[in-house]
Amino acid sequence: MTEKTALTPPTHAAPPAAFSHGVRKGNILQVAGQVAFLPAEEGRPRAVAGPGLREQTLQTLANVKAVLTEGGASWDDVMMIRVCLTDTAHFAELNEVYDAYFAGQALTQPPAARTTVYVGLPPGLLVEIDALAVLG
Repeated sequence: MTEKTALTPPTHAAPPAAFSHGVRKGNILQVAGQVAFLPAEEGRPRAVAGPGLREQTLQTLANVKAVLTEGGASWDDVMMIRVCLTDTAHFAELNEVYDAYFAGQALTQPPAARTTVYVGLPPGLLVEIDALAVLG
């Protein structure tokens, strides 16, 4: 039986409840929904990357990548990305930022993706992204 390993990159604060930033079991890695919090610094409260969708999306993708790296994965291992936005008006800007970000990555094939609108994020947060990776 393959052991399940909880993942918390050094850039992330410990989760505030009984969940993990990511979990790897065998060659499967699930990245939990990440938001635009800047890297954790001891003694400093959590801060959001900025008020706009662009900076929040880039930081959120960096946070997803940090969990992937912690679990031994890369964007090439990602099979599925799910994006939650808080406003339908952000779809076009999200697509622009997302396309530009992944144009800079060395992907052999892009992952499947799904975007939905969700109103349950904490105030000030505009986007949440999770990912499913299969290694090897």
